[in-house]
Amino acid sequence: QVQLVESGGGLVQPGGSLRLSCAASGIIFEIATVGWYRQPPGKQRELVAATTGGGTTNYADSVKGRFTISRDNPKKMVYLQMNDLQSEDTAVYYCNAELPIPQVNKKINFWGQGTQVTVSS
Repeated sequence: QVQLVESGGGLVQPGGSLRLSCAASGIIFEIATVGWYRQPPGKQRELVAATTGGGTTNYADSVKGRFTISRDNPKKMVYLQMNDLQSEDTAVYYCNAELPIPQVNKKINFWGQGTQVTVSS
């Protein structure tokens, strides 16, 4: 059974920092592309940052220089360090894991339940 469990969300003032964590189980973590998506109120879910099994990282333009994604393969953990948070960062943040299914040349995605991040004074 695949599980992705996020933690670390909360309320923070503008300019503050938060660190999100995601614990994965039931997958071959080392080969997964893992990342963070977010869904602001009334908007669609969007990619925030992702990292491949080989360590390549990708960030949304809006968070470059402020957010850092990292992974710990032995612990099957992925983290998102968020600095200089702004009100527009307010959203539900979801952990994602994408795995290849080479037999059918497709990929499968798994999602966590989400954690709320609210940036407000």
